[in-house]
Amino acid sequence: MLKIGEFIYPWGSGHYSRMMRLNDALSVQIKDELDVHFSSKDHVYEKLLKKFPNKKEKIHEILMPTPIDGKFGPSVSKSLMNILLPIANNPSLIRQIINYLREERKLYNKEKFDLVINDGDMGSNILANNRNIPSLFVTNQFRPKLYNSRSYLYPSLIFIAKQINKATKILVADSPPPYTMCEYNLNFIKEAEHKVVYVGHFTNNREIENKSKTDLEKLVENNNFGYWMRTGNKSTNDGTGQRYEEVFHQTEMKNEKRIISHARNESTIDSVLDKNGKKYSISDALEKKIDWIQIDIGFLSEQEKDTILNLCGYAVVNGSHTVMGEIMGGKSKPIIGIPIYDEHTNNIKWAQEKNLGILALKTKHVTKAISKIKENYDDFEDNLKQFSKNFIPNGAQNSAKIASEILEEKR
Repeated sequence: MLKIGEFIYPWGSGHYSRMMRLNDALSVQIKDELDVHFSSKDHVYEKLLKKFPNKKEKIHEILMPTPIDGKFGPSVSKSLMNILLPIANNPSLIRQIINYLREERKLYNKEKFDLVINDGDMGSNILANNRNIPSLFVTNQFRPKLYNSRSYLYPSLIFIAKQINKATKILVADSPPPYTMCEYNLNFIKEAEHKVVYVGHFTNNREIENKSKTDLEKLVENNNFGYWMRTGNKSTNDGTGQRYEEVFHQTEMKNEKRIISHARNESTIDSVLDKNGKKYSISDALEKKIDWIQIDIGFLSEQEKDTILNLCGYAVVNGSHTVMGEIMGGKSKPIIGIPIYDEHTNNIKWAQEKNLGILALKTKHVTKAISKIKENYDDFEDNLKQFSKNFIPNGAQNSAKIASEILEEKR
């Protein structure tokens, strides 16, 4: 039996979704019986307990340090203060690091892993390196380009890069150059270059079992609309939503149909607005054949999401790497990006330079971007087709092969 440790950074949802797809691929690629242990905290820990109810003893709550939430994503000022001071029920960052590494060290010493896979968790890299345990670090960032407002964070990026470099292999969850969407978030130091493998995007390759159409799918048929995605942890999701609302109040949006997915499993969010601002349930709107302007959905099923991505004219996103890959590479649809972090800005700028989407830093930029995409749709479509041809979707499977090869070499 082979023992694998999977350490998942709990900020946002991308780390978790990538690791779950890789975990599925490992069981297909590796024929030996696997004993897999998962480690994370907060919403990721809760998701793991729900996904693996019969493996609770192999799911470990380890309080990995994360930024302090602000109004729009992490609060830089509070997070910097938290380095030395307790903030918002969080002990000082120094104390957090000491405690979390102590807990991970206990887990390492007890389980004696054959291989560890870290998505965003650098501390596990250090422990694996100290014990000569092979480790894979999955990422779409390495010393990302910072803008003037965040340049004071550069020393921390140097420190983080050194810890990432302690992994046996650095797996970039993106297509190889020149089709690397996260290119501006990657600035590898010379010592790391020989460890880097561009494995591809961790897309959901599972066949969607088509069931009868839902009321939502029937309601959106034969309509031209944009798909507005809210993703990430609470502050990122709320911040994205607030920016969207500012756009919806612009005069140019009066007749622009939109579907907003909130990425929250709350059915109370589900509603339909007509052009006069009257609200309906989805079933009522369908029955009464309402000429809708806005549909809000708490959580889309895989089938509904697939239908909406196929039918939408464009998607509005915050610049999440996983989401952008899924839309531009998987569905060949242009994006409009309203960034929360510098990482997002870098992804969207790259897409804009390749004429795959448009960066919108201000409210007025969004409505202009919608007009530009509609006026030049053929050009965007041609560029997206080329991008999709070179889009590597099977990052999870490629990573599983690398894991298998490392374990074979270790025998």
